Amino acid sequence: MSLSIAFLLAMTFLISVGGLALLVWALANDQFGMGQQAAETIFAPGEVGEVEDPATPSAARAVMQNARKAAHQASDSEELFERTIADQSSRMPVLFWLSSSMVWLLLGSVFGVIASIKLHLPDWLVQEAVLTFGRIRPAHLNVVAYGWASMAGVGVGLWLIPRLFKTALVGGHYAIAGGLIWNAGLIFGTAAILAGLSDGLEWLEFPWQTDIALVIGGALAAVPLILTLIKKRVGHLYVSAWYLIAALVWFPMLFVTANIPNLFVGVDQAMLNWWFAHNVLGLWMTPLGLAAAYYFIPKIIGKPIRSYGLSLIGFWALALFYSQVGLHHLIGGPVPTWAVTISIVHSVMMVIPVIAVAVNHHMTMLGSFRLMLYSPTLRFVVLGAMMYTFASVQGSMEALRSVNTITHFTHYTVAHAHMGLYGFLSFVLFGSVYFILPRLLDWEWPHAWAISLHFWLVFVGWGIYFWPLTLGGWLQGLAMLDPARSFMESVS
Repeated sequence: MSLSIAFLLAMTFLISVGGLALLVWALANDQFGMGQQAAETIFAPGEVGEVEDPATPSAARAVMQNARKAAHQASDSEELFERTIADQSSRMPVLFWLSSSMVWLLLGSVFGVIASIKLHLPDWLVQEAVLTFGRIRPAHLNVVAYGWASMAGVGVGLWLIPRLFKTALVGGHYAIAGGLIWNAGLIFGTAAILAGLSDGLEWLEFPWQTDIALVIGGALAAVPLILTLIKKRVGHLYVSAWYLIAALVWFPMLFVTANIPNLFVGVDQAMLNWWFAHNVLGLWMTPLGLAAAYYFIPKIIGKPIRSYGLSLIGFWALALFYSQVGLHHLIGGPVPTWAVTISIVHSVMMVIPVIAVAVNHHMTMLGSFRLMLYSPTLRFVVLGAMMYTFASVQGSMEALRSVNTITHFTHYTVAHAHMGLYGFLSFVLFGSVYFILPRLLDWEWPHAWAISLHFWLVFVGWGIYFWPLTLGGWLQGLAMLDPARSFMESVS
């Protein structure tokens, strides 16, 4: 057994032990004992049956309320007042992280458009090295992953924390300081990539010196979670809290391990690279997205999730199976076959948490899908949840050797990555932002039509590149397997 495999197995073991510790704590504190009643933790007394979405015009909100046809008593005004206080306690850190994420989203989108044009016009903007594809494309990836997705996810998480624990956010200034340091790391890391000072590993292009800023910034952002958890006023932690806690435990472990300088070289380094690249999606970004989806879907439609037990199964199955899936990207490479086979098995077993989440989300929405006509937040979040199901099942299929033989080294894989990070996570985050900001600013969205326009632009835009890349990528793979066809024919 090589040192790299032993190291990765040891890190996976530590992640599993951490998950086991959380499980033991949950059992000791009767976190599984409330049954379906725990699904109502996020509601105030009498609030079940009420439809809520500040991004919906008041007239449409009345239609939504009638569509639910729910008979309910008046909500507990005292708890609703305390919820308002809790929302305001997170105002500054949430606004800072969300505002920063939107700036990085715009910059990352510009980089993405430039990189896309360069695939068709390779001689465009090549006078300066900083504008070449080899620098613009990794800058796009890192800005979108760590600037937009991560910062928006943390911002949404900071807003959810006081709502989930039903107490004011404690230590918000730590999160603001962390956001400043995180932004500084992104600025210097992006500048380093554009200057040609990249580590040369996908998802790990930032020089390790700038990674220190992300570690410190992320650690400071996690402080309010810990301090508020200590002062929680709920006896049971809702499943969204589980995902948030897990994400903030897993990410530093993954990020620090993968960025230790000169730890491995060659094939060993490739194994570490893909162990991280897949886990940063599944153990960092996926929990952030699912935490939001598990809160906003039932909250907006006024109906607890269908099966609370199933939600916990989905969480623990993710913790159990995901940490080993990354090596299926090295099928056919010079790595031990048994290590790749373990990764394939784990990838296929990921169908279990995916089905658990999908059944729960979609069965909760059963009978309420028409509300998506009126609620822009619900449109974003529900469609994002559907794309999570699609992307995850697609990923399990891609891990199979028979499928991977065709899809590897093609645009099919590129489309799949965008399905997860854009189709799932970004859609959920867009919907979350539209729900959160009116709560923080005490200001309704002035133009509901602009939110709907945003939805259709991103949905159509996503479809324009996802489906051609998927179908074209499959044909590309078939062409590369045919010895009678030239490589340039596969490119065409």
